[in-house]
Amino acid sequence: MRLEEIKEILCESGADDWEIRCTREHGWEFYLIRDKLDQNRVKDTTRINITVYVRNNGMLGNASGNIAVTEEPQNVKKEIESLVYQASLAQNNDYTLHTPKKAPPLASQPFDIAMTASDFIHALQEVKQGEDADINSTEIFVSSITSRLVTSQGIDIEETYPSSMAEVIVNARDEKSEIELYRMYRSGTCAQQRLKSDIEKTMMYGLDRLKAMPTPDLKECDVVFSTDDAVRIYDYFIERLSASMIYQKYSDWQIGEPIANDVVGDKITLRSLRYLENSSANMPYDKEGGVICDIDLLKDNVPEAYWGDRMFASYLGLADAFILSNYEATGGRMAMEELRKGRYLEIVEFSDFQVNPINGSIFGEIRLGYYHDGETTMIVKGGSVSGTMLDYVKDIRMSRELVQYDNARIPALTRIANVTIAGSGLA
Repeated sequence: MRLEEIKEILCESGADDWEIRCTREHGWEFYLIRDKLDQNRVKDTTRINITVYVRNNGMLGNASGNIAVTEEPQNVKKEIESLVYQASLAQNNDYTLHTPKKAPPLASQPFDIAMTASDFIHALQEVKQGEDADINSTEIFVSSITSRLVTSQGIDIEETYPSSMAEVIVNARDEKSEIELYRMYRSGTCAQQRLKSDIEKTMMYGLDRLKAMPTPDLKECDVVFSTDDAVRIYDYFIERLSASMIYQKYSDWQIGEPIANDVVGDKITLRSLRYLENSSANMPYDKEGGVICDIDLLKDNVPEAYWGDRMFASYLGLADAFILSNYEATGGRMAMEELRKGRYLEIVEFSDFQVNPINGSIFGEIRLGYYHDGETTMIVKGGSVSGTMLDYVKDIRMSRELVQYDNARIPALTRIANVTIAGSGLA
């Protein structure tokens, strides 16, 4: 169904405002078993999402739904009528929507589906495998996404960006048993060297897991994060700076006031980035049509700006706020080798590491770690970490070196002091 037809139906629907998001994804998919191609296919899909807004006595409600591109006009009209009714029931305090604004152009982002798919396959072919550790299977998804947003406020923007993902299962074995480790890599295009290096490191982790000993009952110990689990730590700071958390009083962080006192570790700086090389989130506008900006959100542990969707940003009186896409975390004063000194537990595999943005609690079951007592190293598994970021923020040490995980560029090593460690008696 043509966009102009949908606009006509929306204009006659009784909705006070509306948005149409049309997204076309053209992609290639590859499924490999070991190093052999099992199957591949081409994907070409178009999705249409509609959001309607209804005002009533100083309140504003909204509802969203998807419409098939092949849908008949009478069915589209019925769906929109249903959305208008739903929006009339889900009422919030009124707020303003985005109006048209011109965003500066992004840095050049050349992209070719065939070339990117080839990069993934070549990177996998270069991985050093052996009889005791190898790649079991791989799924590769490479897409070019074109998204157009049209709104009743006059916004009409279109952007095209790359999005890629690789899912890799690694097997490691000895004479007694065999295990598998799962990895998922999201990016814009393919970071070949990092992909190759990380898969080889994962195979090493698998072999170490087979000979790991139970984690000692350490009570408290510094913990070093050196994998993408560290992103959860920095996401905690990001979420605490969101307009929704501030407005709903889940976060008490205020502009210009330090987030913690008596800090003895590094102070964190978080910066929103419109463009981050090889990110899958490089775009000039957020999903609501807001202009994304390069700004400091947190500078040396002091909040400088909030980010968020239009509703909560409007409630806080933030005219130029936007939904975050990419970010960078910095502030580390030490090199990586300095952070790996003394007594610490470096955890490289969790069952599911979590950081609660509301109360700051952290938790994760240890699947593989390396305990350093200052002289020797012990490969460990089992047990868990716990505690709260409300305390840990006072003594976080970060490496000067950075590493990128899709849309987040963070310190390559993050060391948190005196984390609670529960040991394990499991073999």
